Amino acid sequence: MVQIDDAGSGSLIGGTCIGALRCETGEYYYDIIPPTLYNNINFKNKSYLYYTTHIVKNALDILNVSKEEEIEICQGYMFDDARKYLKYMNYNFKCTKILDPLQSLIEKTFEEYSISLGLPRDFIIYTKYPFHLKRLLKWVYADYNNRLKFCKTGWKSWAKYSSLPTEVYYDKIYNKNYVCLKCGSKINPNSRVKVIKVCCGENIKIYVHDKC
Repeated sequence: MVQIDDAGSGSLIGGTCIGALRCETGEYYYDIIPPTLYNNINFKNKSYLYYTTHIVKNALDILNVSKEEEIEICQGYMFDDARKYLKYMNYNFKCTKILDPLQSLIEKTFEEYSISLGLPRDFIIYTKYPFHLKRLLKWVYADYNNRLKFCKTGWKSWAKYSSLPTEVYYDKIYNKNYVCLKCGSKINPNSRVKVIKVCCGENIKIYVHDKC
């Protein structure tokens, strides 16, 4: 049986990971929908859905999936176009909620992809909801000009948060659990830090090394 699922479609940062796994053998294929397909024009045109189908087609080919082999595909909207393709091509598939083994595997793949973009590993490991919008906004605003390209800028929520005013000042941190959201390294306790305050309904404070 082959499972097909996605990870990262709800994350502001990065594209979306689409993966397929043959459960009996562990054969695994994945690809990433690039963030550019989530910019204003592409998002309105739902280009990411058609790219999902492109990845699914590649997965079926590389895993050599026959028309008779059972396929479980995620019931979410990311596969609206891909399911039409599977039906048109007479594949043996059913829509369902995808669980392990693929669920954990593809989530881990998306985490590693996010880290490759620069998101600190500690941010992923120690934050309970690492892909929560407000937390990711902190990472983006810590180095806005360089990180804008990683954002799903076609989102309505991005229009709300994309051009917020900021204030910069300096302070001292005593807590040992902070990571610099610009360079990704730990901030030592009792350190002088630069604070980037993002002014919105609830003010967001970002801590970075004073020299970053």
